[in-house]
Amino acid sequence: MTLAPFATHWQISRGRLHPEAPSATRSPFARDRDRIIHSGAFRRLRYKTQVFVAPDGDHFRVRLTHSLEVAQIARSLARALNVDEDLTEALALAHDLGHPPFGHSGEDALERVMAPWGGFDHNGHALRIVTKLECRHPGFDGLNLTWETLEGLAKHNGPIFEPGWALAGVDAAWPLDLASHAGLEAQIAAIADDIAYDNHDLDDGIRAGLFEIDEVVAAVPFVADCWAAVTRRWPGISARRRLVPELVREQMGRMVTDLLATTRGRLAAIDAQRVEDIRGAGHTIAGLSAALQSEVQLLKTFLRERMYRAPAVARLRDPSEAVVEGLFAALHADPDLLPGDWAATCPPGEPARARHVGDFVAGMTDRYALKLYEEMLGPSPLPKEMVT
Repeated sequence: MTLAPFATHWQISRGRLHPEAPSATRSPFARDRDRIIHSGAFRRLRYKTQVFVAPDGDHFRVRLTHSLEVAQIARSLARALNVDEDLTEALALAHDLGHPPFGHSGEDALERVMAPWGGFDHNGHALRIVTKLECRHPGFDGLNLTWETLEGLAKHNGPIFEPGWALAGVDAAWPLDLASHAGLEAQIAAIADDIAYDNHDLDDGIRAGLFEIDEVVAAVPFVADCWAAVTRRWPGISARRRLVPELVREQMGRMVTDLLATTRGRLAAIDAQRVEDIRGAGHTIAGLSAALQSEVQLLKTFLRERMYRAPAVARLRDPSEAVVEGLFAALHADPDLLPGDWAATCPPGEPARARHVGDFVAGMTDRYALKLYEEMLGPSPLPKEMVT
């Protein structure tokens, strides 16, 4: 398939920091995607919180399943817009690699305890993982991804004018033009993330009993309109749980249709003829229309109040943060408690020592963090049913 002229073309990629022979069967961006899939950091997403901490329901999303769902949406959008699917998929699969255990609670805790040494940011940590911490080759640290993949990971949410220490270190080793926008593939991965969690969190919230569909319909006109369309289409279905997946499909379909029309209009407005036109546009190209974005914002507000701040979720926030803070404090005070190579390679001075410990804690899964806390510090502050 011939890509659009404004796509990121692998044939003119800026390459890899450490030169490698080309693959006979895969493009450089396809190799990046495959390296991400085979990384330890990607496998650990299976046991990292999306919304629910260590969920006991087999059907709730975790970071891994969320990343796969984002990749599916992003790949479909890339195909429709005729840009590079492999690069888009790589960025979608990798976008959450830097999240620590316990989701945003864990990130907030790491940000606090590491504040004296530059703090913590999950996006910067994702770049640190793929350029330094994943050591799967004898010749270099990291995954040796292409410049375009690193650029997309760094800037998928827009230009960065004041990078944190982790991203600044990656940029110093290989400048990523942080002050410009990323290519369209990265922008697609970012909006696919929004589409995925807006819709799938609604599904998970209903499944968890945090709210009923009638409550969402009453509060969010966009959902009400989509629900009306679904119930008209399936008038004989009385089991509402059976209709919720259809509601999710309806909402996602409308978002995708709107996004494609809006993005094509923006591409035409700047007469995009090459990827540099996307990077230099001065604004995001891939996105929803202002009208639909306003409607979707009401859904985000509903989910924030009724799901992310729900008592059943919020009650685990402080204990989760206590686990992360306790582990960091203990390991920072005595790095010999770190396992194997982590202890052997711990730098003696600051801030490198604190950042090394932060790297280790950030890489933990929820269940490993709980296990290690109980081994090192005693009973977990999380409710008993969460740690058995």
